[in-house]
Amino acid sequence: MIIGLLVNQNKKRALDVAGQITAILSDGGAEVLSDASCPVPGTTVLDSAEQVISSCDIAVTVGGDGTIIHNAKFAALYNKPLLGVNMGRIGFVANIEPDELDELKKLLTGNYRVERRMLLEITKTHGSDSAAYTAVNEAVIHRDSLSSMVDISVGIGGERIISYRADGMLFATPTGSTAYSFSAGGPVIEPEMRCILLTPVCPHALSSRQVVFGEDAVLTAHVLQSSHNKCYMTVDGQNYVPLSCEDTITVRRSPLELQLIILKEKNFYTLLNEKLKEI
Repeated sequence: MIIGLLVNQNKKRALDVAGQITAILSDGGAEVLSDASCPVPGTTVLDSAEQVISSCDIAVTVGGDGTIIHNAKFAALYNKPLLGVNMGRIGFVANIEPDELDELKKLLTGNYRVERRMLLEITKTHGSDSAAYTAVNEAVIHRDSLSSMVDISVGIGGERIISYRADGMLFATPTGSTAYSFSAGGPVIEPEMRCILLTPVCPHALSSRQVVFGEDAVLTAHVLQSSHNKCYMTVDGQNYVPLSCEDTITVRRSPLELQLIILKEKNFYTLLNEKLKEI
C-alpha cells in the first residue's frame, strides 16, 4: 500500500506528528510519500502535492481543515480517499487527533468507512470566456473591503427568484455549512446530505433568509448594475476572482466527490458541540 502524507509545516508539532505517522505506516509495510514543499524524513519525496496524491492509494493530511480543503480537490480529481489528522483549532473535517494515531493501523487492514461528500462546481462566464472552480466548502461573492454593500440576484432555471443587498452572499456545500456559512448565520446541515445552501452575508433587510436547494439545482448569480463598487468571488478562501455586472456565476453539484476516510466513528452533533466549545 502507498500512503501520501501532506503536511502543513506551519502548524506547531505537525512535522513531529508526521514523523510518528511515517513510523506507524512504514512498520506496517506501507510505502509513504511526501511532497517537496514539506519533505518528511523516512518518506519518498515527490515534486508536488498533486503528484503525491495521484501516486498514492490513500492520502493523509496533517494540519487543520484548511490543509484538508487545499488537498481535497486533488483527492477528488484522482478519486483517492483522504484522511485528516487534526493539528488545527477546530477540525470539523479531520477524523482523528494527534493522540489517536494508533487508529492509523486500520488503514493497512481496510478497517475503515469511506464517507462521500458533495462538492460544488462554480463557473464564471464573461461573454465567450469561462473558468470553472471546485468548492469543498463554499463560493463567496463579496464586496471590496472598502466599498459599500452590493446588490446580487440569484436565479434558477433562467428565472430570477431572489435578490440580496448585503456585504455578500455564499453558496455552500453541507460540509461547508459549519464553516463561513455558519458564521454568517446559516443552518447546520449533516455533511452526508446532498443540497446547496445559499446564505447572505450581513444582509440589509429583515426579510433576507437562507435558502436550501436540492442537489440537482442549477443556480445563477449576477452582481447588479446598481452596485458601483468592486466585487470579488472567492472559492474556499483560495481563489480571488474579480467580478463585474457582465459576469454570470453558475453553481451546480460537481461530478466529483470527496471521499473522507472515517477511522473513528463520532456522532456529528456531539462533535459539533465539542468543537464549538473550543473556539
